[in-house]
Amino acid sequence: MKTTHKLLLICLFFYLPLSGNAWGLTGHRVIGEIADSYLTKKAKREIGKILGFESVAMASNWPDFIKSNPAYDYLDNWHYTNIRGGLTQNEVKAFLEADTTTKAYAKINFMVNELKNRRYVLSPETKTHYLRLLIHIVGDIHQPMHVGRPDDRGGNSIKVKWFSEDTNLHRVWDNNLIDFQKLSYTEYAEAINHTTREERSMLQSQPVSQWFWDSYSITERLYADVKPDQRLDYVYNYKYIDVLNRRLLEGGVHLAGVLNDIFR
Repeated sequence: MKTTHKLLLICLFFYLPLSGNAWGLTGHRVIGEIADSYLTKKAKREIGKILGFESVAMASNWPDFIKSNPAYDYLDNWHYTNIRGGLTQNEVKAFLEADTTTKAYAKINFMVNELKNRRYVLSPETKTHYLRLLIHIVGDIHQPMHVGRPDDRGGNSIKVKWFSEDTNLHRVWDNNLIDFQKLSYTEYAEAINHTTREERSMLQSQPVSQWFWDSYSITERLYADVKPDQRLDYVYNYKYIDVLNRRLLEGGVHLAGVLNDIFR
C-alpha cells in the first residue's frame, strides 16, 4: 500500500505543472481547443498521425509538464522573448529578426520550417516534440508578459497581491485572471470563440512579428497601470477581462492558421 502511494505521488510530481507557467493549464487548453475548431480536415488528419489520441488542447501543456526533468532545461528560454520598454513597432520587429538565439520568435520560425520541410524526413519522436512545443509556444507569446521586459523577468519580479494572495504580475496573467473566471477549458473556449471568416482570414494573414507586437503593446499598458505590492481584485478583472479573452482567442486562431499552413 505504501509503495502504491509513493508511486502515485511521484506521478503527480512529474505531471503537475510548475507555478508560473504561461497561461497555466486552462489558458493553454483554451487556445488549443479554439485552434482545433478551425483546423482543416487534412491538418486534423496529419496532426492525428503525429499525436495519436492526444488532442491539441492536451498537447499544449506538455512543454510545461516536462520542466521537472533537467534534461529539458535547454527549452526554458524558448517560452518567451523579453524586450526593453519604449520601442516602436519597427524597432520591436528589428529586435526579433536580429535575435537568432533560443527565444520564442526564433524558435517558432525554426519549428514551423522543420515541420513544413519536405526535403528530409523527421523522426516520429522529433515531429511529436516539435509539434507539442510549437502548439505551446504560440500560446505562450499571446500571454502579454511573455513579451515583457528583461529587467523584471517579464513581470515575475513585480510583486503584487491578487485579492489577499501574494503573487506577481506575470502570474496574474498566467493563472490568477483565468482561474478567477471559474470555467473549464471547454466552457471557456465555447464562451469566447466567436469569429467571422473575414476576421480569421485577417488574423491568420498577420506575420508572427505582429503577434509579438500586440503582446508587447499590451505590456506597456500593464506596466504603467501597476505599482509594486498593489492589490489587484475585481476592478482589475473588469478592466482587463476583454484583453485577456481577446489574447486567448487570437492565440487559438493564429495557432490554427500555422497548423493548417504546415499540414496543407
